[in-house]
Amino acid sequence: MVGYAALSAHEAEARSGSVDAAGTARARQRLAERLSAAGIQHERVLSTVSQMPRHLFVDEALATHAYEDSALPIGHGQTISQPYTVARMTEALFAPGRCSTVLEIGTGSAFQTAVLASLVRRVYSIERVAALWRRADERLKSMRFRNVRLRHGDGALGWREYAPFDGILITAAADGVPRQLAEQLAPGGRMVLPLNGDDGQVLVRLTRNSIGFRHEVLEPVTFVPLLGGVV
Repeated sequence: MVGYAALSAHEAEARSGSVDAAGTARARQRLAERLSAAGIQHERVLSTVSQMPRHLFVDEALATHAYEDSALPIGHGQTISQPYTVARMTEALFAPGRCSTVLEIGTGSAFQTAVLASLVRRVYSIERVAALWRRADERLKSMRFRNVRLRHGDGALGWREYAPFDGILITAAADGVPRQLAEQLAPGGRMVLPLNGDDGQVLVRLTRNSIGFRHEVLEPVTFVPLLGGVV
């Protein structure tokens, strides 16, 4: 059900004359192959991540690196996650069960936001850094996403006005599961987030069930820390 994004890949190429369209198409194909080889199995996720015009989410000077499977700086001490990480977290969120509304904590470049918005009915995303929030808002509007609502705020508090959510995705590492966010999960809903531990960070999926929450440790990851407040 990909198709919520109104801006096609072809239109995206036309908007960025510094990126060769044919070369970008080949780079996207190589990225799709790498993600598949790395274990991404969800076809819609694989297609969306590899076809999303990632060069539009980074500074022009980094555009030639946009389709490498690596994290890139976006300023303010933040990064755009590597495509594998975006795909893995999105795939983990789409476990069996309904996933129509998603809350994202940490909009950043809005690449993950755009991927989610291409796959679900509605995305709510919170960013604590005002400059990143404004840039993300402009970017998503220019790409004609109509199903995303952004907010400048403290992500650890969630967005109770639109809760409960089928999915919550956190793009920064926390010391523990934020209680206020867990309470905003719908029954059967899933939260995917990196957690700090004694041996480093791990990606965790939290599923809300009739008796509480079920935790699954997925794999080691590396993320910037989850911070409170706004700047």
